[in-house]
Amino acid sequence: MSRPAPPARFVTGSLMRHVLVMAGTGAIGLIAVFAVDLINLFYISLLGEQAIAAAVGFAGVVGFFHASICIGLTIGIAAVVSRAIGSGASGDARRLATSSLVVMTSVSVVVGSGTAFFLAPVLQALGAQGEVARFAERYLAVTVHALPLLGIGMACAALLRSVGDARRAMMVTLMAAITTAVLDPILIFSLNLGLDGAAITSVVSRMALALVGLHGVVVRHRMLGPLEWPRLGADTKRLMQVAGPAVLTNLATPVAAAFVTHSMAQFGPSAVAGAATIDRVSPVAFGLIYALSGAVGPILAQNLGAGQLGRVREGLRASLLFMGIAVAIAWLLLALLQGALIHAFSAEGVAAELITLFCSAIAVSYFFIGALFVANAAFNNLGYPLLSTAFNWGRATLGTIPFAYWGSHYGPGGVLIGQAVGSSLFGLLAIAVAWRLTARLMQQQREIAPALDAPVTPGSAHSATAALVTPVKN
Repeated sequence: MSRPAPPARFVTGSLMRHVLVMAGTGAIGLIAVFAVDLINLFYISLLGEQAIAAAVGFAGVVGFFHASICIGLTIGIAAVVSRAIGSGASGDARRLATSSLVVMTSVSVVVGSGTAFFLAPVLQALGAQGEVARFAERYLAVTVHALPLLGIGMACAALLRSVGDARRAMMVTLMAAITTAVLDPILIFSLNLGLDGAAITSVVSRMALALVGLHGVVVRHRMLGPLEWPRLGADTKRLMQVAGPAVLTNLATPVAAAFVTHSMAQFGPSAVAGAATIDRVSPVAFGLIYALSGAVGPILAQNLGAGQLGRVREGLRASLLFMGIAVAIAWLLLALLQGALIHAFSAEGVAAELITLFCSAIAVSYFFIGALFVANAAFNNLGYPLLSTAFNWGRATLGTIPFAYWGSHYGPGGVLIGQAVGSSLFGLLAIAVAWRLTARLMQQQREIAPALDAPVTPGSAHSATAALVTPVKN
């Protein structure tokens, strides 16, 4: 006998409540992922060596590329599995869940271990030199091979969000942060391993991430069906229709970060260390915003699968309201706590100046960056993933390179200001397009439903929805 389909939890009830629960718990989990790097940097900064802190900054850019690939794949996983659940296709959902884990593991093995062969030229291209480059290469030589563990854990968290188990999805990544917080001081200071201790901690924390995630997916929810090799190719194609553009979309952000890091390198290790601190503080401070793309996705996808485009548009509106409130609170806290941050990370000179500039002024740009994240969730889950790719790459290139280059003529602070201005312009444009897109889909549904002679109701509107989604080409 087949198991009953997992319930489509998001097609009824308050959408703002769904956004609050999914984004709130998702943010805790996502903050936990970023907190791993933040905790590592905090303990490394206590060693008092500027070169090591700068090395962690360069290594973080490489790690950002890796994490972005995994995040892009999880967006695809959440979208296709949630859509299958929303339409009542339980068998498809379980098969897709299994295929997704196979794809995630394969990609992360190739990308992670493959990077080890190119560490020196990559770090040189980023602007790392001398002792800083040697420290960064030593750290990455250990951590890059653990990327599959990170990928599996993140994929499992996405699957748990797909069935609405936000609490367990949160616990997956929270466990990695707890592991890091416990092991870092032991390995870095008690065992006197320094940078090597931080690298070992990163590997162990990823092991914890994968184990907790697999327990939730396999044991608690039994979400995995048997691996059907003949259908793996088709499942991979179906997954990559969303995940492929999502990966390309997410890679835009580390590309922009790489250019900014390269621009900062000309101002010395202190500027790189300050930028590295900002890069690790910002996703923790704005964790609710970073979580929106992944958290809102299943809500939009389930309602799309059920043919309820009115609720899709309402979910987009609720996400924007939630984002605005979250950014305002985070900006206020950063402004009040900037002195404590500077002291905690032993920042001096240029590094301290950059942290002050970010906390007091540049953080406001996350209103517009958050709008871009919300728009990405809409594009990825409504059948227009290439729009997300276009906007993110536009932000990473046209919205970053000329603005940051212009700003660099006014010092390291100018680089950050230029990047913020360009990102804000693309965020405004993206959310305007997403809003028009939902209006257009609702109009198409009103035209298609009568032609199919099928009332648009939850569970019975799958044909009309499929007619809207299937032919979509960007």
